[in-house]
Amino acid sequence: MKFAVIGGTGLIGSQVVSNLNAAGHEAVPHSQSTGTDVISGRGLDEAVAGADVLVNLTNSPTFDEASLTFFQTSMDNLLAAGQKGGVRHFVILSIVGVDQVPELDYYRAKALQEDLLAAGPIPYSIVRATQFMEFVDAILSWTADSDTVRLPVTPIQPIAAKDVADAVAEVAAGAPLGGIRNIAGPEIFPLDELGRLTLSHKSDGRTVVTDPTAGMFAAVKGDVLTDEDAHLAPTRYADWLS
Repeated sequence: MKFAVIGGTGLIGSQVVSNLNAAGHEAVPHSQSTGTDVISGRGLDEAVAGADVLVNLTNSPTFDEASLTFFQTSMDNLLAAGQKGGVRHFVILSIVGVDQVPELDYYRAKALQEDLLAAGPIPYSIVRATQFMEFVDAILSWTADSDTVRLPVTPIQPIAAKDVADAVAEVAAGAPLGGIRNIAGPEIFPLDELGRLTLSHKSDGRTVVTDPTAGMFAAVKGDVLTDEDAHLAPTRYADWLS
C-alpha cells in the first residue's frame, strides 16, 4: 500500500515511515520541510494524491488555547485533501484519557481532533498513547529550579517512542478500526516517583518535592492518563533509561 505520513520527519513519524517501508509498503514522509503545510493547505493535495492511507502525526506548536485552532484547521484541510485524493484510511495519534481532562486546552484540542476525524467522510483509526518516555525530561523542567523539581503524584504509564511508532504503523497497515486503540507502557508510576527515578539515573542531585499543584499534570484527576487494559508495549522505563 501507499502511505502519506504527514509529520513524517518527526520523532514518531520518521520511525513510522521506516517501519512501513521495511514491511514492503511505500511510505512517503511529508512536513513543512518538504513543502507540505497543514494550516495553509500548501502541498496537501499533492502529498495525499494516490495514497491508500493518510497518517497524520503533526502537532500544534503550542499547548495553549491556540492549539484548538491548529487542530480544527489542519483536520479540515487534511480531511478535504484525503477525500479528494481517494484515501481509504485516515490514522491519527492521540492521548490516553484525552477526553477526561477538559481543564487543559491542549487536551481539549486533541479531543476535538478525534471528534473531527470520527465525524469525517474517511474510514479512520485513532491510536491513543500514554506519555512518551522521551518527554519525561521536559516534564521535569517545567517545575524545576537549581535545587528542586516539584511534581504531583499523578499516575503516569510511560511508553517508548519506538513502541508508539510500531503501534501506529501496525494500525495504519490494517483495516480501519472505526474507533480507538489504547497503547501504553508496561508500568505505572506516580509522577513524583518517576522524577526521582529519572534524576537518580542521571546522578542529578536535585530533590523531587511532591506538590499537588505543580505543572500541567496537576490538573489531571485520578488515573485517567493510564490504562491497564491497553495494548501494553514491551519497553520498561528503567531499561529505556539504560
